[in-house]
Amino acid sequence: MTEQQVRRSFVNCSKGEANSATLPRDLADLPWDELEVLGWRDPKAPLRGYLVVQREGQPVGIALRAAESRMSARRTVMCLLCQSTHSGDAVSLFTARRAGEAGRNGNTVGTYVCADLGCAARARTEIPPWLRDRDPAEVGEERVAELRERVQTFLDAVTG
Repeated sequence: MTEQQVRRSFVNCSKGEANSATLPRDLADLPWDELEVLGWRDPKAPLRGYLVVQREGQPVGIALRAAESRMSARRTVMCLLCQSTHSGDAVSLFTARRAGEAGRNGNTVGTYVCADLGCAARARTEIPPWLRDRDPAEVGEERVAELRERVQTFLDAVTG
């Protein structure tokens, strides 16, 4: 996927906002066949994040905003996309402005996601303790399919 394709994929922000987003440095080298979702935080705007997925063969991106406050590191919290558990400070509430008129009216949707937006890698590599007695490759594929489904559901909420 090219830089231009990624910038044009954003459905819930203006062209100016999409053009000012800082894209991952290694964008051209990413293993696109292995990425269910590309997620990253903007190093120039720490509360900004982005998710890009393939939908019907086309990239669809959403701009996110992280909550300014963080949860306590003493709590265990689950990312609602990849369903990995972390300390509270490693999960953040991300909100996305809804696409179209609803977003222009200020409507948003939100969910708790890994603070670094690294869900794609975790779904493949972090096997929960209750699934460790099964074949790791099989569990990884199931987790990837579930991640894809949950991301699509979140995307539906943003675009719907």
